[in-house]
Amino acid sequence: MGGLLRIHFTERDLARVHIADRPDPLWELVLAIQQLTEPRPCRHSGPVYRVWTRTARTVLHEQGLVPAARLLGRIAPGALYFPDFLTPAAAGRGLSEGLEAVRATPREQISRQLRLTHQLRPLPSWAHSLADADPARRTELVELLRALHDAVIAPDWTGVDRLFELDRARRARALCADGVDALLASLRPALRWAPPVLSAPYPADKDLRLDGRGLRLVPSFFCWATPVTTADPGLPPVVVYPVDHAPVLEHSARDTAEEALAGLLGQTRARVLGALTDGATTGELAGRLGVSAASASTHVATLRGARLAASTRAGAHVLHTLTPLGRALLEGAAPGTG
Repeated sequence: MGGLLRIHFTERDLARVHIADRPDPLWELVLAIQQLTEPRPCRHSGPVYRVWTRTARTVLHEQGLVPAARLLGRIAPGALYFPDFLTPAAAGRGLSEGLEAVRATPREQISRQLRLTHQLRPLPSWAHSLADADPARRTELVELLRALHDAVIAPDWTGVDRLFELDRARRARALCADGVDALLASLRPALRWAPPVLSAPYPADKDLRLDGRGLRLVPSFFCWATPVTTADPGLPPVVVYPVDHAPVLEHSARDTAEEALAGLLGQTRARVLGALTDGATTGELAGRLGVSAASASTHVATLRGARLAASTRAGAHVLHTLTPLGRALLEGAAPGTG
């Protein structure tokens, strides 16, 4: 029977909540490999990962990485526990920094965490040798992680970046409108905010006391159904939670409106209009559309000239949003006259 994850906040913690500014490459990789190697998560994930799974398995086979994926799946099983050293906080700054942190993990920490994993599922001897004095094994692990990431996470067919940006924009809007309390409340249904505790279903009962350290929220494409956190209470507090996959699965009325707009504005500018629903910087817009920043800026300028979009400077960036006219056009409704 499952338990409950309870994250306990103090007043100081509420001032130190932040959302990751990019997908965490190692959390995504570990959770993705679990989707490929563990039958249980895949049974519950429905169509969300079906196309990705088929493509990923083909790519792994073509690149000779199937044994590597199976090995990582055994080291980090989709169970109550897997080693925290595979998902270091440094990975929040990018893959290279995360891999360097994995390589630099103290031997005693690796040994302790692998022993805990072994209690749940037998590990191959190769895994136990990661704690040896010879650093060659950790170099092999880092190379394995990088190769798997490049094969199944980095390609743009994953959709990770787009859904991450949509989720982050949703949380930012809640924060700007009503503060941290609204941000935490917006995490439903994955997490439930009942001040001062943020909770979620979990494989076993677990209490995470932030004690003034704050909390890093990480939206994740490959986290499915229930959030995940680290096991070691001494690590920087983090909770990885599933993004809303509905934008991938549903052909909504807004999609239909965008298709109709393509005939009026042209396909690319109709896509730009749709991508501005939650607001975006030039760089974010370029990433969502898969175009250059210069191209994104040019299209926004055209929409701005037609009074369908507006731009304002926010610190070092320029934030683009829909005007009421642009939103009404996108949604297929006439703007209000009141």
